Amino acid sequence: MKKNFELILLIVVLTFVSIAKVNQTSEEPPYVIMISFDGFRHDYVEKYDAPNFKKFIESGVSAEAMLPSFPSKTFPNHYSLVTGLYPGNHGLVDNNFYDRQLDLQYSIGNRKVVENPAFYGGLPLWQLVQKNGMKSASYFWVGSEAPIAGSFPDYYEIYDGKVKNEDRISTVIEWLKLPKAERPNYISLYFSIVDDQGHANGPNGAKESVLEADRLLGLIMQQLKQIDLPVNVIVTSDHGMNEVANTEESLINVNEVLEGINNDEYRFVNSGTLAHLYVNDHSKIDQIYMAIKEKEKNFNVFKKEDFPKNWHYQNSRSGEIVLVANAGHSLSSKSNRERMIAQGGVHGEHGFDPYVTEDMATIFYAKGPNIKPSTKLPKFENIHVYPFVAHILGITELPKIDGKLEVLKSAYIK
Repeated sequence: MKKNFELILLIVVLTFVSIAKVNQTSEEPPYVIMISFDGFRHDYVEKYDAPNFKKFIESGVSAEAMLPSFPSKTFPNHYSLVTGLYPGNHGLVDNNFYDRQLDLQYSIGNRKVVENPAFYGGLPLWQLVQKNGMKSASYFWVGSEAPIAGSFPDYYEIYDGKVKNEDRISTVIEWLKLPKAERPNYISLYFSIVDDQGHANGPNGAKESVLEADRLLGLIMQQLKQIDLPVNVIVTSDHGMNEVANTEESLINVNEVLEGINNDEYRFVNSGTLAHLYVNDHSKIDQIYMAIKEKEKNFNVFKKEDFPKNWHYQNSRSGEIVLVANAGHSLSSKSNRERMIAQGGVHGEHGFDPYVTEDMATIFYAKGPNIKPSTKLPKFENIHVYPFVAHILGITELPKIDGKLEVLKSAYIK
């Protein structure tokens, strides 16, 4: 009789311990790691048969494709992902552009301007998380190195492309091992390898980097298994990649395009597939536009008032006149063009109109305790990622953004 009583007591105790553990787990807030493999085109997983990506997709959410915002450049789109705003609304309108009010040219290679908060609008996810009583972290992400609205992520790193990818992953895992009060609920993580090889060899020569990205994803998922936390992983990118031949036909000589127009009448900022003309005297816009229009071949020229509506690009930082190369072409200075023609072969470009050039589409995959398994999504714009991440983290009050929660809400489970 006594033994039966002791057995019953043991069962009761174990039951209460089990319930306590369940309650403890359920009280643990969710976590989100948002990973970007820069330049990862929407078809790379199938094109290069990436096993860890395929395994991730099988049990998670995958979109047919994700459309970058215009222009399909690295800095504008990484910042759109973390603000829910089109580049024309968050102000980072290109990798390179001019701001008349600041009288400064923004360039991704200029450390001083990259860290200047005056260039960054919107409320980045890391600050949204902080406003809601949680900590945030960023291992390289556009905007994370600037004190936007006066603050940084709780943990962040100054960009250094020489840092080993494995070291980046190790640091992210260490952040998740911090005591609960210090642990970041939102982490962004960035890798450049796919973009680097895509630019060098074109999208048809990116296999090595895609499979290396695949290995890194496998490493991340393996290490997350060692941590008993409800971590949701979002794998995405900023843009795809298009192949451009290093030939006279494919490389547009901008010196010839602008020939005959007085240099004193404009400031010219070229990003390769997109170029801005900031016209000093607005009464001469039509005249300059028509001079360029006459030479329009393998590119399109637009006046600001004629920008396509789906660009959402009415911003003082975009040029009064904008040149956009057609797919398979790029805008090049005479000297650079000659160098590339001599080099021969092909290279990769992005920045084209994503609503016209299918190669600009990129990836969106997600997996975790708050992600509905084995779910397929139609193509969508990247501005909708922001409210989805906020929703996973239980954040309901958002600033004014372009993204809509309903676009991705079906991929969420409690």
